[in-house]
Amino acid sequence: MIAVEGVVKRFGTQTVLDGVSLTVAPGEVVTILGSSGSGKSTLIRCINGLERLDGGRITVDGLDVANPRQLAQARRLSATVFQLFNLYPHMTVLRNVTLAPEVVLKRPEPEVAAEARALLASVGLADKADAYPAQLSGGQRQRVGICRALAMNPRYLLLDEVTSALDPEMTAEVLAILGRLASQGTTMLFVTHEVEFARRISTRIVFLDQGRLIVDLPTADFFDPARGLAHPRINQFLSKMTPVGERP
Repeated sequence: MIAVEGVVKRFGTQTVLDGVSLTVAPGEVVTILGSSGSGKSTLIRCINGLERLDGGRITVDGLDVANPRQLAQARRLSATVFQLFNLYPHMTVLRNVTLAPEVVLKRPEPEVAAEARALLASVGLADKADAYPAQLSGGQRQRVGICRALAMNPRYLLLDEVTSALDPEMTAEVLAILGRLASQGTTMLFVTHEVEFARRISTRIVFLDQGRLIVDLPTADFFDPARGLAHPRINQFLSKMTPVGERP
């Protein structure tokens, strides 16, 4: 499992994560909710080793991400999809998907290419394998990003606001893909503002506020007026969120 234990992260004098602890077990879909600046994306960046911890510990299947010797191994167990795609603009869609499995995992090109084409087909992009990122819509580029992550056969998929840069139609495309992955048992830690989508696919919901973990509850309990919704801060947050499909 992914284990986050008492994690502290500071930027200068600002404490962005303040003693955060949670676990993600195989098969779970754990959604992190919270307002902007609550530390959600920073937590993802700490888990994949892009940010150095100022306190606490994070392990991925027992591998300590603060240990440089173990970080590379830990990164092979998880894959991250970012909000701004981060595709290589000078490479085709197919090459964006096949590069890491070939270079990092040392897998043979024909085998990797066949799997990459199957992944692209599964998200409706079979005909875009030879296209370049600039020739794709935002929703298509994000789907390529998901395929690139899945090509590494990760045990854990980390998703950081993957729909925040998309319009409503493109958002629906990407959420449909993620919903299908969740139904297939893919383990995900998902940072999002899409509250209704989180309600549909999540095993648990974690709520961060000003760097602190306020609640960690099964999804049904989070939306229960007697439990999660009984917390004033969560009630306030949810009252201001617009459900998926009802944006202006």
